[in-house]
Amino acid sequence: MSYEYADGYKIRNQSAPHFLTFTIVGWIDVFSRDCYRKLIIESLRFCQENKGLKISGYVIMSNHIHVIWTTRTYALSDMVRDFKSFTSKAIISTIQSENESRRDWLLHLFRFHGKRNNGNKEFKVWTGDNHPEEIQTESFYRQKLDYIHLNPVRAGLITEPEKYVYSSAQNYTGKKGLLKIDPLF
Repeated sequence: MSYEYADGYKIRNQSAPHFLTFTIVGWIDVFSRDCYRKLIIESLRFCQENKGLKISGYVIMSNHIHVIWTTRTYALSDMVRDFKSFTSKAIISTIQSENESRRDWLLHLFRFHGKRNNGNKEFKVWTGDNHPEEIQTESFYRQKLDYIHLNPVRAGLITEPEKYVYSSAQNYTGKKGLLKIDPLF
């Protein structure tokens, strides 16, 4: 099964590793708060332990996430759909239940995007496109992994990739990161 995205990119080979980007609607800085970053880490760990997700690289930025994923048991498109659906609900629930100073503003924006983009959704958290790029060579894999790990450096958050906690860069320097990593090569 192949899934077409608005930007023309498709996941053609559902079992092949892909570089993917998950972006929050309106580039809202949800992941500037630790509770939301931890929610993503917990969700990724659950998918690894229970759904056969293999993560070769990741970074959680303030309003988007880059990953290199493959799956053992599910179609990659199904994994993406389930991850985004679950985390959307969990993010909204956390906004509503935590002591979030931006609660009204965040809910207003996610409600606006839900009504604007789907017409009948109460909230929309993630954009619909994931810009999937199949990884077929080691050089392309290394290029995307470098892109992922250098994202916080380019954003001015840190000076060395392995110092950013919410990234797989630590794993590639022999340290234990927040998630188990399965390198492709």
